[in-house]
Amino acid sequence: MNARYDIAIIGTGPAGLEAAINAKIRNKNIIIFGSEDLSSKISKAAKVNNFLGLYNITGIQLKNSFAEHIAAMGIGIVNEKINNVYAMGDYFALMVNEKSYEAKAIILATGIEYTKPLIGEEEFLGKGVGYCATCDAPLYKGKTVVIVGYNKKSVEETNYVSELSEKTYFIPMYKGEYNLNQNVEIVNHKPLKIVGNDVVTKIILDQGEIVTDGVFMLRDSVSPSQLVPGIEIENGHIKVNRDMKTNIEGCYAAGDCTGTPYQYMKSAGEGLVAALSAVSYVDKLHDNK
Repeated sequence: MNARYDIAIIGTGPAGLEAAINAKIRNKNIIIFGSEDLSSKISKAAKVNNFLGLYNITGIQLKNSFAEHIAAMGIGIVNEKINNVYAMGDYFALMVNEKSYEAKAIILATGIEYTKPLIGEEEFLGKGVGYCATCDAPLYKGKTVVIVGYNKKSVEETNYVSELSEKTYFIPMYKGEYNLNQNVEIVNHKPLKIVGNDVVTKIILDQGEIVTDGVFMLRDSVSPSQLVPGIEIENGHIKVNRDMKTNIEGCYAAGDCTGTPYQYMKSAGEGLVAALSAVSYVDKLHDNK
């Protein structure tokens, strides 16, 4: 049986980290998933002038301050990507490849998904389209697979798949070095559309097409509606009330994923509110037992 945490937090930007420190202060057993680099968007900021008390600092300096803060509080980051979250009644199951974690409450602080789904991507999800190549690779033994990679980790997953599949194509969506197995074919054309009948049959590119049995879309994060089935979305963002509560009991959201303005201070404030709400929810669960 899995250990059950009080609160699981997905995301390591200002919203997720602020949620983590406030839940920890209130003696909750927490787990936070994300990148040890915290937020790539913060690191890229040349100057930050609107974070109260920290005038005219660089994004790197702000990120380093965040890292020092959570380290001082003994908060470690689990560098694993959550593929799905399922509400199980009095707890949530958070799926990571072949294993899962359990938590009484969750806080979504996933940021904003800047890459829109391809045409046909959502239609064929589970019918040849997937988001975790290492999970589903055995389904494509001896078959053809296309992997659309948005980050360096997608290269590792591509190499794993190529050891099982008959033919593997890699479409890089970022510039860099691709340390791929020799049997992987790199395709430098933009993917436009995934098509098929009952299942995927091919992916259409800006030049040509590839006939394939499966397509993996390997992004940094999946959209909230794919991550948490049944969550209510409004204008492309997670719908929350002033307590950062979603339409799912025990599920809260904070930061850019809840809407504009996309500002660090707003995200941190929402992370605080989400943590207080989640702590209150967990305490009520305990009191009702």
